[in-house]
Amino acid sequence: MSGTDKLLLWFHVASAIFLLGPLTIATSTTSRYIRAGDLAVLRHLNRTTRLFGWGTLLVGIFGAAVGRDELSKPWLTASFTLFIVAFILLLAVVEPDQRRAISALEGGQSAEVFRGRIVALSSVAALIWLIILVLMVWRPGGS
Repeated sequence: MSGTDKLLLWFHVASAIFLLGPLTIATSTTSRYIRAGDLAVLRHLNRTTRLFGWGTLLVGIFGAAVGRDELSKPWLTASFTLFIVAFILLLAVVEPDQRRAISALEGGQSAEVFRGRIVALSSVAALIWLIILVLMVWRPGGS
């Protein structure tokens, strides 16, 4: 592995730690604050989800740069596919549901319908991150 590849790998792992961690916490704690009706915290969690969600693209970019010679390996293809699924779940469903929950609570309405979907999909995304981690370490079907 060249020095450049080692640097890209470092950026890949560092971005995964510092972007996926806060994103996972922000989405998984949202339901608690919907139940409590804490709009200030919900706005912060929504902003965090949006910022760190888009930031996760760096994880994929650095990962693709590191694995550019191995993109046809099954474990890497599965990892990228799962990454895209989690990215879409979080930014196309969870983040908009956070905004809808905030709007509902601002209007004095219940946000329970959003709470359930946010819990379910943020849990699925967290599980996907763990599956990707297993694939990155185990590398089934390739070295």
